Amino acid sequence: MTSARVATATDLDAVVATFTSAFFHDPVWGPAFPDERRRAGQAAVMWRVYAGSALRYPWTLVTPEVEAAAVFIPAGGVELTEEEAAGLEGRLAGVTDAGTARAIAVVGEQFEAVHPAEPFFYLTILGTHADHRGKGLGMRLLTEGLARVDVVGAPVYLESTNPANNKRYESVGFVARDEIVTAGGQVVTTMWRPPATR
Repeated sequence: MTSARVATATDLDAVVATFTSAFFHDPVWGPAFPDERRRAGQAAVMWRVYAGSALRYPWTLVTPEVEAAAVFIPAGGVELTEEEAAGLEGRLAGVTDAGTARAIAVVGEQFEAVHPAEPFFYLTILGTHADHRGKGLGMRLLTEGLARVDVVGAPVYLESTNPANNKRYESVGFVARDEIVTAGGQVVTTMWRPPATR
């Protein structure tokens, strides 16, 4: 029985809640919102933009009750539309401040600057709600998502913002590619998974 389904617009609130919880203490996305008391509400604004945009593709996968979610952007697709990308920093400034919003935008610019030139599926976000960690839900969702990409015969690329996850990604065929060092000193590992051999 499948552990994944394609998310729909009715899942958006649950996906945002899962990502907000999953990345609350992430080494990169936690400190990006320095006020812990306000972090969840502020970060949810960002996750809503990214998750909502991705729903235009049939590649956002969730577990049955959205305990975990994975956003894949298909080859040739874009993570955000031009309008969404142009408005994101202002939206973040509205719930944080201009400096915090700019720092978050810079991280995104660093990610974009090292993207591979060749077409790839982009695993932009994978997270499990803190209430459901330790059950293997995220890895099962990732495995199923990769199996779907394998049918297409495409490579997959990601940025790992938490070094604790690198071995997990390596276990399903990813290899480290580059390192990005953020202004806060966090090391982000970009990873690549070649197309499945037929």
